[in-house]
Amino acid sequence: MVDGDFILVSKFSYGFRLPSNPSIDFIKRLVGLPGDHVVVRDNHLLINGKPMPLTPDGLYAGGFGFAGSPLAIERFGSRAHVLMFARGRFATDFDAVVPAGHYFFMGDNRNDSEDSRFAAVGFVPEQNLVGPAVRVWMNWRHGTLDWRRIGMKVL
Repeated sequence: MVDGDFILVSKFSYGFRLPSNPSIDFIKRLVGLPGDHVVVRDNHLLINGKPMPLTPDGLYAGGFGFAGSPLAIERFGSRAHVLMFARGRFATDFDAVVPAGHYFFMGDNRNDSEDSRFAAVGFVPEQNLVGPAVRVWMNWRHGTLDWRRIGMKVL
């Protein structure tokens, strides 16, 4: 996903439900299940003592003040996704075990994302999960529609 994406969410994947506060939706990557020991050190993620490998992947060419920020590919099990490390931002370290019935989420803009590392979000209770993001239905940035992104699969 990139800035300006509007996405479709599969609300049926987890059984149809609505969040406890439907005015706030967060789109973050699920990285910790109940009972997982999650450690974040200097923007590197470890789950149950196993590091999620990072491979440098160039620089971000987009806008919104992030141009030139380093990118990396993070391997998470059999999947890989792109992370960005915003220039001039500090890493937020974290170390805790995900409690029963809760989940731990992180943003792909690793050091500029309000996610489960912060008290304002914290561990997310299962009943607040709506569903996985599945497709981009529109991208609108700076008053322009990006037709190329319509229908793209969200990874």
